[in-house]
Amino acid sequence: VKAYTPVPGGGVGDAICNLQVGQSLVGKLKAERLVHGSPLIGKRWNRIGLVAGGTGIAPLIQLARIILEDPTDDTKVYLLSINRNEHDILMRKEIDQLAKDHPNRLNVSYSLTGKNIRSDWEGYIGRGSVDMAKNALPPPSSSDGKTTMIFVCGTDGFRDMWAGPIARAPPLPDGSKGPKIQGDLLGVLKEAGYEAP
Repeated sequence: VKAYTPVPGGGVGDAICNLQVGQSLVGKLKAERLVHGSPLIGKRWNRIGLVAGGTGIAPLIQLARIILEDPTDDTKVYLLSINRNEHDILMRKEIDQLAKDHPNRLNVSYSLTGKNIRSDWEGYIGRGSVDMAKNALPPPSSSDGKTTMIFVCGTDGFRDMWAGPIARAPPLPDGSKGPKIQGDLLGVLKEAGYEAP
């Protein structure tokens, strides 16, 4: 677990990092997630792009594994991991191993945003751009008849820059908040020619 400067309501990471030896934490799993009406990820699109900002890699690597570990699924996965510094790239060994294990199905790109990037860095530099999207991610669905889905995970500002803000569906019958849904597609992805389904 990566620790950050505590903020009000610091979440699970903050709670875990502040545990003392011998203490425990009780958690509850969320309900099954639906993605465009289905909990299934594999075999739904021809290509999936995963744009991870820092620790946003954690849920996205799970999606990649679900797809890549199914030998009957031929979905191609494009993973773009954006971090401040090279040493901040979480799970890099595991990601690179997945790429070696699935050379025809997983394309991995890295980008750094920090100030002290080594001169021989071969990845991208920057938080995101249309050129980065066009080169590191699969083409939009409309370009060749194949279907593409892009998932973005990171801070709210990162997500907003790449895809626009999240909205909420109407409240549920019990009065609780409606589920989070993609608002209008904006940002880098829209500028690069992607469309919301």
